[in-house]
Amino acid sequence: MPPTPRPTLLGALRFGSDSGESTDEHSFLQERVGLFALVGALVGLGFFVVGNSAGLALIPEYTLAVLVGSTGNRLHAGAVAVGLAFWMLLRRGRPRLLTLVAADLMLTLSILGAYAGMVLSDFARRGSEGRVDSTILLITMVVLTLRAVLIPSTPLQTLVVTTLGTVPAAIVGWAAKATLPRVWIFEAHVNAILWSLTIIVVSTLTSRIIYGLRRNAAEARRLGQYLLGEKIGEGGMGTVYRARHALLRRPTAIKLLPMEKVGARAIARFEREVQHTSSLTHPNTVSIYDYGRTPDGVFYYAMEYLDGVDLQELVDQSGPQDPRRVIHIAKQVAGALAEAHSVGLVHRDVKPANIVLCERGGIRDTVKVFDFGLVKDITNTDVASSTVATIIGTPLYMAPEAITAPEAVGPSADLYALGAVAYFLLTGAPPFDGQSVVEVCSQHIHQAPVAPSVKLGRPVPPELERIVLACLAKTPEGRPASARALADELAKVPLEPWTEADAASFYEAHPVRKKPPLEMAATSVVSIDLTQRAAE
Repeated sequence: MPPTPRPTLLGALRFGSDSGESTDEHSFLQERVGLFALVGALVGLGFFVVGNSAGLALIPEYTLAVLVGSTGNRLHAGAVAVGLAFWMLLRRGRPRLLTLVAADLMLTLSILGAYAGMVLSDFARRGSEGRVDSTILLITMVVLTLRAVLIPSTPLQTLVVTTLGTVPAAIVGWAAKATLPRVWIFEAHVNAILWSLTIIVVSTLTSRIIYGLRRNAAEARRLGQYLLGEKIGEGGMGTVYRARHALLRRPTAIKLLPMEKVGARAIARFEREVQHTSSLTHPNTVSIYDYGRTPDGVFYYAMEYLDGVDLQELVDQSGPQDPRRVIHIAKQVAGALAEAHSVGLVHRDVKPANIVLCERGGIRDTVKVFDFGLVKDITNTDVASSTVATIIGTPLYMAPEAITAPEAVGPSADLYALGAVAYFLLTGAPPFDGQSVVEVCSQHIHQAPVAPSVKLGRPVPPELERIVLACLAKTPEGRPASARALADELAKVPLEPWTEADAASFYEAHPVRKKPPLEMAATSVVSIDLTQRAAE
């Protein structure tokens, strides 16, 4: 795979790129130029207020009329006004990238020019008593260093802006030299040159270090063509991050194996999860887009981003659900499980948090089953890689056999878990609860669940209640014969179907807060090791 060139701001300007990188670099640059303008204005305002307040309080001759009439004060106020004006303008709209680069340069030169005029005005008032070379150089260093820290730019860009930024200081020095004693002129020239070079070097190095750290930090969160955002979940096999494809700009979720879990067996199970899930095509199963490994051994896969609400959040926010909706959700989950079971896969961690209600194709309450991280391939005869003789799953939704004989878990365990999820949707509580995991597991094994209507304190459609309690039978033989049979039984419950109009009314009363678009930063692309995949 040929290396992908590093995107830079200058590159984006040169080629007019509309890629994801340049677009989001654009947004970040706009934010940071505005921040530089605001911070510069606030610092200048602080000096203006403190300096003039001290003058008014301590110097009798320094009156309000002198303050207002001072050319230096007007220019100082002008520098503050320039910063605030740029900040307000940059908060609106989306200027072109070239406009932002020009704004960066204009803002820097405008502020330094205003301060240079202020220093010259003060020098003209005090004559040779003032050493303006040191004052303007100090101001120049503060402004340009602040710019290098706040505005992301390459060292070359900073070098250009910083060099131009020292011009006002040079003009001040040239204008003041005529009134300086001859012995000071040479010293002033040497002083100005050395300090100007120092300012240029310090600002450029600062920019290089910060630009490099930001790029490296972004690279560390880059996997192939995917940029990682915030962590949105963590399960038994890995951590899930919100992400986006750099070119397709498609919302994506990335699941990866944490470094502390790296090992041959863990990697093998994680890779098996990808292969199993990617073979499923049911519309209610999360879609897998891609998978791979980075050169440093991090294994990951990209899957459909589920921008909706999971069933745990749904019940936490709105309480027990309409029985018609419970049937609507359970039928879809059963359909997804039916396909998985037909190819020999058992999910083993069906629970409310692993079932999300999304909107797909304009249809609300579309179910997506995800996190096959505990998936078991019952067709695999490799005991070392497939059989895990430990309790795996979520205790509140775990079948009795998953506790007593985890190595013998089959499709019926998923039906038990789905029955527990339906019970949770109907009543707002899981079928069993306790003070410890041991207590909950003991109830799954020995205790019959309270009927949903009793738990809820109001009637539940008898046929639906019967199906839910059948799913919660202690032995697989007492449960529905298959996920397909369960879906068929649910379809026969004599209730009006849950409609799109019902879903629309629900979401109008209980709006789902969606996350803002993921911001992308300009980074290089981390290569992916495709040799193993090609060999498969």
